[in-house]
Amino acid sequence: MNLSGIVVICQPPKLSAVSKALSELPGVEVHFEDRDQGKIIVVQEALSIAAEMNGLRRIKALPGVVLADMMYHYFEDDPEILEGLTKSRGKQPMGESDVIPPLPIR
Repeated sequence: MNLSGIVVICQPPKLSAVSKALSELPGVEVHFEDRDQGKIIVVQEALSIAAEMNGLRRIKALPGVVLADMMYHYFEDDPEILEGLTKSRGKQPMGESDVIPPLPIR
């Protein structure tokens, strides 16, 4: 399991919509919002590095997102710890079936 701390920047008036869209993504949990600066902190859980990176691309592609960068990464492969993480979160991590094709470069 890969855990990522991601900082998302948006225009302050769009923060509520972006935060809502983020919370609906598989494996993503919103932890902090700064409404004045348009900053959102999320933690993303993914089953592989490929799923983790595709999840970040998915976040960057959301309408209203100006910038999204991974600030922290943690990898855990102990099955006992993984089971506890999944149970405590109540959400399934992003898996290979959630992988999206890379975005075209603009």
